[in-house]
Amino acid sequence: MESVKRMVIWAGAVLTVDKEAHVYVPGYVVVVGEKIVEVGKGHPVSLVGDEVIHAEGKLVMPGLVNCHNHTPMVLTRGMCEGVSLFTMDGFLHRLRYFESFIDETFASNTVPLSCAEMIRLGTTCFADQYFYTKNIYEKVEESGLRGVLAYGIVELGDAVRRKNELASCEAFLEEANGGNGRVRGWVGPHAFFVDNSLDLIAEEIALAKKYHCGFHIHFATSNEENDWCIPHYGMRAVPMMEKLGILDVPVLGAHSITVDENDIKILAAHPFNPVLAPSSSMRSGFPAMPAKAMLQAGLNVVLGTDNVCSSNSYDMFGEMGTAGKLMTNREHDVNAITAKELVYMATIKGAKALGLEHEIGSLEVGKKADLIALDLRDPGFIPICGQDWYTQLVYSVSGMSVTDSLVDGKWLMRDRQLLTVDMDEAMQNSENATSELIKRMGGWPKG
Repeated sequence: MESVKRMVIWAGAVLTVDKEAHVYVPGYVVVVGEKIVEVGKGHPVSLVGDEVIHAEGKLVMPGLVNCHNHTPMVLTRGMCEGVSLFTMDGFLHRLRYFESFIDETFASNTVPLSCAEMIRLGTTCFADQYFYTKNIYEKVEESGLRGVLAYGIVELGDAVRRKNELASCEAFLEEANGGNGRVRGWVGPHAFFVDNSLDLIAEEIALAKKYHCGFHIHFATSNEENDWCIPHYGMRAVPMMEKLGILDVPVLGAHSITVDENDIKILAAHPFNPVLAPSSSMRSGFPAMPAKAMLQAGLNVVLGTDNVCSSNSYDMFGEMGTAGKLMTNREHDVNAITAKELVYMATIKGAKALGLEHEIGSLEVGKKADLIALDLRDPGFIPICGQDWYTQLVYSVSGMSVTDSLVDGKWLMRDRQLLTVDMDEAMQNSENATSELIKRMGGWPKG
């Protein structure tokens, strides 16, 4: 039987993101197999292993968790300028237009680039919602990243589509949730009421409960759900969601902008996780979610990049900083949200939203060895004596400070060199896919 490797990482600093917010300067992490077996302060000479990583010039912390993403949409990065993707017009006449020309091969040819970019910038786990989920699953498995992939369902009242999508979604859940556990499946209704009917919603709830998974949805980006629910059911969308039993299932609610005080109170009583995607929201011309009120109500607010048509980058460090500044601007309060809270939103709280808080999100004994290292010699960390670690991570550095990435005790990147994805190949395949899309469209769309 092959012996399990013992790895010791000596670091200049270890930011644990545990309940006590321990920061060890200097510190160390010991990994055996895929799990953390020891975390502590100092560099004891007696600490030995099969692999000893000398990272005294680096900060080690949990890998970041991106809670809202659409990896194949790197295909159209930069091709939606001047269009708000948060509107039905932008969704139907730009995104759906693009998507009418693509097939599953486009997902296979673009997802590796998204995975490579996330690894390079410090994300080790992400939540995706899109079509061609089987193809996404295969490429994420190959990349070594951890993922929660929701099978995207857009019905638009089409009964035949509804039947086919439900069958395909269930087949995907059977495969993904019967695998090694690193990549898991969820249900991904694009948007309740807006393009998912009541008949479909009932079946989606049953499916999520059968496979013990959650919903990854777009929610309250504008007032469209309320505009539908109030005249049809005599109530706002959130009370209607509660009445239908949607909120009994864990939910990732991307954007969550047009909610009021009563909505927040209802959502806080359920496993609902609002996802703040600040760059996407700002670039689409929409206001920010009321994150301060949500946090005060006890909601588990988390962070995501959304698709890179909207945000243009997978840099979660950038999203943390943008979120902090956006909340300060929204609330006219410099203490609206702290840097520490933002780091927790991008790590342990993100893990909780995905039902993975007992496995990842912090550096603690017994958890999976999902971690990243950042170069303390990067200028943003200076002066080390004049800033706190959370402020540095949120406002002073970027994902380009990340040097190493470890998932399940396996290196995905060492000293800024990707080990599981060929970046050059991924970029070329993605470039070719976009060229093919433009060719199929007969050139750029008018208007």
